[in-house]
Amino acid sequence: MEVKGAAGVRAADRTIAALAVDGLYRTDQHLAVAEAQAQGQNMSGRDPAEVVATHVRQLEALRRAGIVERLGEGVWEVPADLPEQGRRHDTQHLGGGVVVELKSHLSIERQARVIGATWLDQQLIGGGEGLGELGFGSEVRQALQQHADFLEEQGLAERRGQRVILARNLLRTLRSRELATAAQTIATDTGLEHHSVGDGQRVSGVYRRSVMLASGLYAMLDDGKGFSLVPWKPVLEQRLGQSMTAVVRGGSVSWSFGRQRGMGVG
Repeated sequence: MEVKGAAGVRAADRTIAALAVDGLYRTDQHLAVAEAQAQGQNMSGRDPAEVVATHVRQLEALRRAGIVERLGEGVWEVPADLPEQGRRHDTQHLGGGVVVELKSHLSIERQARVIGATWLDQQLIGGGEGLGELGFGSEVRQALQQHADFLEEQGLAERRGQRVILARNLLRTLRSRELATAAQTIATDTGLEHHSVGDGQRVSGVYRRSVMLASGLYAMLDDGKGFSLVPWKPVLEQRLGQSMTAVVRGGSVSWSFGRQRGMGVG
């Protein structure tokens, strides 16, 4: 769990406002910027697709609050004073209190030796910035060392003296490997063929169940011949057994339900 004060301006809101052109934020443009920044780094940073997905999740929260409007796939209309409006919304919504966010359902010990894009991987990419030297901070630092050793065993990290060089697009690689393993298990159990989901691809099927992985929660869509695993969102909470369509683009997911085209829900 992570607890944060809610009074400040969110960095995501600043970034969205800075990237908006004529009041429009586009995920494809943000992805291009994030990829260019990643290529310019000597050490691996966050997966560009994950960076964009994080901002899309914030945009969805702001859309529900009536602050921004989604005009289409990956296109959002945002106000010029978005950071301030976002800050006011946080203050009003949370009553000036705190934000409590679940970062992982796995213990630190489990995350140290697991294939999947976890909170611990994000800390490793960030160099453990902000971690204390005592208590929980000390436990995390120890787990980071163990996880670095584990990633080196998997060919996803290399030690150079005191430095740990991580594989590029580490989170994407870990997520893909975990999904492949989970899909193989489901295919064996159900006899259905797994259909991987590419960026920008539209997949349809009946929402059969959710699948909890180290990388997060996924929805299993069954099209009668095979199945796909798509990142789960709270909007699916009451839709088990219903037909739906998902479009994955830039790490974000948009949903439409039943046969009604255009009823998109991010």
